[in-house]
Amino acid sequence: MSVASTRPLTLAQRLADFFELCKPRVNTLIVFTAMIGMCLASPGFPPLARFLAASIGIALVAGAAAAINCLVERTVDARMARTQARATARGEISATETLTLATLLGGLGLWLLTTFVNDLTMWLTLATFFGYAVIYTVILKPATPMNIVIGGASGAMPPVLGWAAITGNVSIEPLTLFLIIFLWTPPHFWALACYRRAEYAKSGLPMLPVTHGIEVTCRHILVYTVLLTAASFIPVYLKTSGWVYLAIVAALDIGFLGLVLKLCRQYSDALAKRTFAYSILYLTLLFAALFLDRMI
Repeated sequence: MSVASTRPLTLAQRLADFFELCKPRVNTLIVFTAMIGMCLASPGFPPLARFLAASIGIALVAGAAAAINCLVERTVDARMARTQARATARGEISATETLTLATLLGGLGLWLLTTFVNDLTMWLTLATFFGYAVIYTVILKPATPMNIVIGGASGAMPPVLGWAAITGNVSIEPLTLFLIIFLWTPPHFWALACYRRAEYAKSGLPMLPVTHGIEVTCRHILVYTVLLTAASFIPVYLKTSGWVYLAIVAALDIGFLGLVLKLCRQYSDALAKRTFAYSILYLTLLFAALFLDRMI
């Protein structure tokens, strides 16, 4: 259960706490991959007004979805060291306040997208919100250890949203980027779940390391990392990227596979934490390489 707080909060403090519920670090990577999608969809740099409107709109809706996630999971968050400081877990922001602010934030984001970008981007972003806040958070996460595999589709949408924002359509190029993030999500999240497995066991969520053990989870991480490696070369095959991207992504893949193979051979929580940290670096540099290759 959430811990009721007796700390009096000013409006500024409430807004600051709500901002943290929007998961700004995660949101930064979401918006970054959407921005790369926009840059890849445009022959030159995208029109600045549309680029900014799409970036802000996507960020606002993603933040609203994250806040809803924190609201739904507030009792679970209160049992975990990683999340127990969240304002919803501590009872410092009520459910009504969180829902109201999330609705206003998400509504503003959708308005920006439909007014200054296009309807397709708005509807795809709304579908992404529903996929994360409802299908993943409410239905899948407490029901199956494969929650992150299916729910990862929502997290893989940002480059598709960025592409649609510029072109008004969806084609094979953004779907390739979707596939890369979709396959990246399970090894990224399962590495975290491995070294946080005691907390997840306490929370009652059926995460794979809790339900099937570390050895099975590491094998799953390896399978998805191999698939991710194969998918990471598709942009080269489609000729949407060239040798600069190829060289960078090959080095990134070698590093990721090396860590995961070590994890399978001789697991340790420290190595799982390194793998989790590397996975964030991997995705950031992969998308940066896509942009760099396009600019050269």
